[in-house]
Amino acid sequence: MVIRYLRELSQATVYGWNRFWFTPSDPATLGLIRILAGSMLFYTHLVWSAGLEAFFGPNAWVTPEAVATLGRGPSMWSYFWLIDSPRLLWAVHIAGLVVFALLTLGLFTRVVSVLAFLITVSYVNRVPGALFGLDQINGLLAMYLMVGPSGACYSLDRWIASRAGGGERVEGRGLRVEGGGNAHASHLASSGANVAIRLIQVHMCVIYFFAGIAKLQGPTWWDGTAMWGAVANLEYQSLDLTWMAAWPRLINLLTHVTVFWEISYCALVWPRLTRPIVVLLAIPLHLGIAFGMGMITFGLVMLIGNLAFVSPALVRAAIGWPLRARSRGGRVKSEGRRVKGRPISSSFTLHG
Repeated sequence: MVIRYLRELSQATVYGWNRFWFTPSDPATLGLIRILAGSMLFYTHLVWSAGLEAFFGPNAWVTPEAVATLGRGPSMWSYFWLIDSPRLLWAVHIAGLVVFALLTLGLFTRVVSVLAFLITVSYVNRVPGALFGLDQINGLLAMYLMVGPSGACYSLDRWIASRAGGGERVEGRGLRVEGGGNAHASHLASSGANVAIRLIQVHMCVIYFFAGIAKLQGPTWWDGTAMWGAVANLEYQSLDLTWMAAWPRLINLLTHVTVFWEISYCALVWPRLTRPIVVLLAIPLHLGIAFGMGMITFGLVMLIGNLAFVSPALVRAAIGWPLRARSRGGRVKSEGRRVKGRPISSSFTLHG
């Protein structure tokens, strides 16, 4: 009996493990994350242009020798260690921006996704003093976009492949696939897409859990006043929220809800009944951080990470709806016109 139980337990464990990680998944969500994360990578590295030589040049404020004193080891690799010319520095910087732009557009995605990760890590390791949460989330998203087929959907790669394969129109939830004919999104489903999304999901759970338990070390998170310390800090204040001082119970509520949400995220985000609530709560929390505390890029990149819990079907419905509406509107408008007594037909070909 014991042996039978252990055998069934092991079989169920293996089955559950394989189902969780390796069930083929529609890459629509991964494609959307690629577009948004690629845009964030492009922007956050573009701003380095304002002081590129001051931060990354051979005579930068923090020189390579100074970084070495911080205990730079083999893991802190960066191609910036090899650059000693301002011209070469600018050339490499511009090339990196081109890579991020190509990742966003989904052109040569398999190659540029790997390059984007290497470039992101190189910037971070060169200026470790400027490493913050935004850079860490940028890095993890770049890494997991490299793991999965992030260019399989909503990309120029996909559009080019569809055109080369004898384009076919997409209607409703169908999408363009090689070989002709309308097909459901399952034709693009792959285990690689699922692995990449799962890695992002698990990583987000780890981030929120440890963020929550770290807060428990501070007494203000226990007495419910921590939120006031955040909104009253003039160094972070981009919106004047000091009016909340007249509503101490609201401050207490926001403080305790934040801690509970972060700690319970890793458990409540998986059941289908509680997942929408958990993910929707991320929106006001991170938008509050973005616009209330002046950390817009960090707040937005955290929301990009939360998109990993949005189903591909919902992504396709959200992205496809305005395109389908435009297609229907164009056909109705065209069919209502006549030239010399003959109707003009019009249709739009949507590319998945």
